[in-house]
Amino acid sequence: MPIIPPALSDLIDAFGLLPGVGPRTAERYAYYMLKHDGDTPEKLASALQKLHAGVGQCSKTFALVPAGQDISDLYSDPSRDKTIVAVVAEPFDVVALEKTAQFHGTYHVLGGLVSPIDGISPDQLHIAELIKRIDSDKVKEIILATNASVEGESTALYIRQELGARKVKVSRLARGLSVGVDLEYADQLTLARALEGRTYL
Repeated sequence: MPIIPPALSDLIDAFGLLPGVGPRTAERYAYYMLKHDGDTPEKLASALQKLHAGVGQCSKTFALVPAGQDISDLYSDPSRDKTIVAVVAEPFDVVALEKTAQFHGTYHVLGGLVSPIDGISPDQLHIAELIKRIDSDKVKEIILATNASVEGESTALYIRQELGARKVKVSRLARGLSVGVDLEYADQLTLARALEGRTYL
C-alpha cells in the first residue's frame, strides 16, 4: 500500500530529475504545488509545455533566441563590436556577462566544455564555427570566458591551438581575489590567479 498517492509520488520523482534537486527538495516542491491550489501549478505546466517550441538557437552565436528568430539581437545590434568575441560554455554564461553591463562585443556559445570523462570531444562543440566567425568577422580579440576548471582550461588551450597563425589577440578572464577577502584566507590557486590577473596602477 503506497504511503503517498501515486500522483504526488510521480511529481516528486519528476522534480528529482532536475540537477541539484535532492529527494527532500523534490518533496518540498511537490508539496508546495499540492498546497497551493491557485494558478501556480497551471502556470508552471503551461511554461514547461511551451518551452521547447518557444526557444531557438542563434545560427551565428549559438545563444538562445525566441523561436523563429535566426540571429541573436546581441549579434545583430549595430552598437555591438563584432571584432571582439567572448567565448562561453553555456547560454546562461552570456546572461551573467551581460548583467555586468561592461562588455559590448559579441558572444560565442560553445555548448559545453571538452571533457573526455563525460565523452565530450572538441568536435561536439561549436569550435569550428568559432574559427569561421573569426575569419568572416575579422575578429581582433577573443576572450576565453570559460570556467577555471580542468575542462575550462583544456577547452581554452584547444581553442588557442586551433587559431593557428591567425593574428588574433587571446585574453582570459582574470581570476583572483573576491572583494573583501583577506589574503591569509585565500587558497594558493586563488592567489596565483590574482597575481596572473594583476592590473597596473
